[in-house]
Amino acid sequence: MSVLLISGTSTDVGKTVVVAAIAAAALASGRSVAVCKPGQTGVAPGEPGDLAEIQRLSGVARTVELARYPDPLAPETAARRAGLPELTLAETAAAVDALTDADLVLVEGAGGLLVRLGDFTLLDLAHALHAPVLLVTAAGLGTLNHTELTTRTLHTAGVPCAGLVIGAWPAEPDLAAECNRIDLPRQTGVRLVGSVPAGVGSWDLERFTVAAPGWFARDWSPFDRPRPVAAPRDGFRTLSPHR
Repeated sequence: MSVLLISGTSTDVGKTVVVAAIAAAALASGRSVAVCKPGQTGVAPGEPGDLAEIQRLSGVARTVELARYPDPLAPETAARRAGLPELTLAETAAAVDALTDADLVLVEGAGGLLVRLGDFTLLDLAHALHAPVLLVTAAGLGTLNHTELTTRTLHTAGVPCAGLVIGAWPAEPDLAAECNRIDLPRQTGVRLVGSVPAGVGSWDLERFTVAAPGWFARDWSPFDRPRPVAAPRDGFRTLSPHR
């Protein structure tokens, strides 16, 4: 089993569609895939959430959601407001470990890397599972700062980064987006391994699954074990993370 955690630099950067694309590409290669979404927020009981969208786009059959909270907030905050039990690191790690019969297990976080899912963050879960993190980022202005902050955090914590993916590449990219495509790997020391076109979340299963493998570099695979994150070109002083 290979485990890959997917985080974003923030919310609404395209994590769910990227997870669906990775799942579709892995399924197309003949691998079995399971997807875990530890905490779903902003969705009422019985309503389709992120996992339903991933199933619709990729065709993946095995999905696991551990908790659902009605308010569209960070899972820890949403649980507290609803008076519902918070997720724990132990139960979440155990749920992922239970998916060992799948070739690839994808774990989608909530928002950014340090969003509280319960008594833990996705960074804590990466440590517990000894798994790398794939970082989904935006194309436009602001993405360099958000992305470098996140990759520096991964580097300081000793968690390998499996690459960067632009979650919604515009059909007509502006100057900032074109420059960011060059500057993201140059400034973070992390390879840009994919770009998912904006709007593909509205596609149907057949169109999405045929196209998805082409959105990632040919020599990149979610089954790769990445090296530790490289320091940015200008270096930085690392601090021990407060955990």
